[in-house]
Amino acid sequence: MHHLHKLFMAGHFAIIALFFVCAVALMALAGIELWAGLFAGPADTRARFNSILECIGMLTIGLVALELSQTIFEEEVQRDVKVSGPTRVRRYLSRFLAVIVIALSIETLVAVFELMHDDPAKLPYAAAIGASAAVLLIAWGLFVRFNRSAEELEPEAMAQTKREDRKVK
Repeated sequence: MHHLHKLFMAGHFAIIALFFVCAVALMALAGIELWAGLFAGPADTRARFNSILECIGMLTIGLVALELSQTIFEEEVQRDVKVSGPTRVRRYLSRFLAVIVIALSIETLVAVFELMHDDPAKLPYAAAIGASAAVLLIAWGLFVRFNRSAEELEPEAMAQTKREDRKVK
């Protein structure tokens, strides 16, 4: 059983490393895109604007990858907890969904700004991304609300989670 635990821990480290490398690669690509948009690209203002918007999109996805690597590291490696109780599930999902909702919201803004000038017929697709973010936010809120009563049934889990938070900081 101990060897299996080490195998899973190695898997977590590999996933964390890959998420981190992806985040760094996206930051580098965003930097290149920003440089091209500001200095090396065409003199057309609209093309520069689109290049900067593309940079924001890449940074948003890079942020998601970086946040996911941090979440996995803190929850699975530092705390070495198993997501089983309501408190842990709520915290884990909250961290994950916060990043996803923010990223989808930013992507919606980027898509709207890009499409309203280039191809307004595709604006409903951007609106669908925004609607997805809104639905996720509502579902997350409902989950937290309904999960709260389950948390009250096991206050010792909440106390243990708070102790772990102090240790990690």
